[in-house]
Amino acid sequence: MTPDDDDPLVRQARLRRDRHDRWLREGDMSVGRRLAQIGVLGWMIVVPMLAGIFTGRWLDARFGDGIFWTAPCLMLGLGLGGWTAWNWMNAE
Repeated sequence: MTPDDDDPLVRQARLRRDRHDRWLREGDMSVGRRLAQIGVLGWMIVVPMLAGIFTGRWLDARFGDGIFWTAPCLMLGLGLGGWTAWNWMNAE
């Protein structure tokens, strides 16, 4: 392990080189694969949001608060889904 391994610029340059080498080996993705990635990305955002809505509605029904818990749980689900999608996109 060299001292340059901790440098973020060196890590990003190696990551870009590896991605370029993989692209040269495998070529461009097909249209079907790109559409599948878009679909997966959508579900990665929607499912945590729906879970947040259902959790918020359950908490509202349990405590009788109207819709007090639904909005925060929805925003929490949106944040979790966005973070998950961001990490997945950067890993690809």
